Amino acid sequence: MSVVEQYARAHIVTDEEDPGAVPVVLRYDPDSDPRSVRVDLPGTHEWTFSRTLLERGLRAPAESGDVRVWPCGRVQAVVEFHTDHGVEVVQFESKALLRFLRRTYTAEPVGS
Repeated sequence: MSVVEQYARAHIVTDEEDPGAVPVVLRYDPDSDPRSVRVDLPGTHEWTFSRTLLERGLRAPAESGDVRVWPCGRVQAVVEFHTDHGVEVVQFESKALLRFLRRTYTAEPVGS
């Protein structure tokens, strides 16, 4: 099976000056872990979490462990990552995440 990798732009929510949109890599590797997706943020920030969490969080607030996802209005979604050092909040266009999820299910059909 092939790896699904999609580049997206997102906003890191901060109390400092808005850095604008930053490049983010969304990745799904069905051979490595068919139940997880990975979000690579600028720098060395990589997060791996349940693909189901991402899908649920686009419809209603959802959380699992250190990751929370929720819709923000009609066209955006927020993904929040918690660590011992703080919280990183990233805002995406929902359509970019939906497009990525559709591609992951094409690579790995549900129930496979």
